Amino acid sequence: MFGDIGIEKIFLLLIVVLLLFGAKRIPEIGSSIGRGIREFKRSVNDLQNEVHASDTTPLRPAPPVPLDQPPAPASAEETRREPKRLLM
Repeated sequence: MFGDIGIEKIFLLLIVVLLLFGAKRIPEIGSSIGRGIREFKRSVNDLQNEVHASDTTPLRPAPPVPLDQPPAPASAEETRREPKRLLM
């Protein structure tokens, strides 16, 4: 992608940036880009830490259901939340 960029093209790009933004604005632009990159890295690290923390919390297995007893009937609240499916 950037394999064919030579010294001449980089120099030309720097001159165009200098003409567009001026010598006083270039350090401000660089520092704002640096702050943006740091904030992005911080948010990526926070997200990775959150995912890692959720992966390490042990999940409690469901208690075993005895095979000789029928399943418990659903409570009224559970049946209200789940829509009834019609068999066709």
